Amino acid sequence: MSERRITQRGLYFDELEEGVVYEHRPGRTMTETDNVLFTTLTMNPQPLHLDRAWSEGTEFGEPLMNSMHTLATMVGLSVGQLTQGTIVANLGFSEVAFPAPVRHGDTIYCETRVLEKRASRSRPGQGIATFEHRALNQHGELVATAVRKVLMQGSPGEEA
Repeated sequence: MSERRITQRGLYFDELEEGVVYEHRPGRTMTETDNVLFTTLTMNPQPLHLDRAWSEGTEFGEPLMNSMHTLATMVGLSVGQLTQGTIVANLGFSEVAFPAPVRHGDTIYCETRVLEKRASRSRPGQGIATFEHRALNQHGELVATAVRKVLMQGSPGEEA
């Protein structure tokens, strides 16, 4: 008797549902180490992310997380549920916003709404989906948003 096996993956294009909000868990606690590593790896000399003494003199009174790290983490939190092994490519980002700062020690949670989807006109078996990602901190405060277009694989043997 053979056992049934399931490999974790994201959703195929045809499995996405317009208007549905997918909640991605667990969240991710943002650390000072994350901030310094990401900021230095990306060659960003902004003292707001690297210099505690300088940052204490700002309106925030402390260093803030690099917003590009917040964006990358927000999208990354969605991968396991939506696009792991099923995405062909990111096509672009728009409407990126950071309405509130993320501080060391904050935990962010992400949710994604499928705004729309359509079959690709030039790539049979694939489709284009538009996601609206939202990140909220542990207090439920909105800290980041982005709209992302992706090219997705359809289910094997299915037309997108």
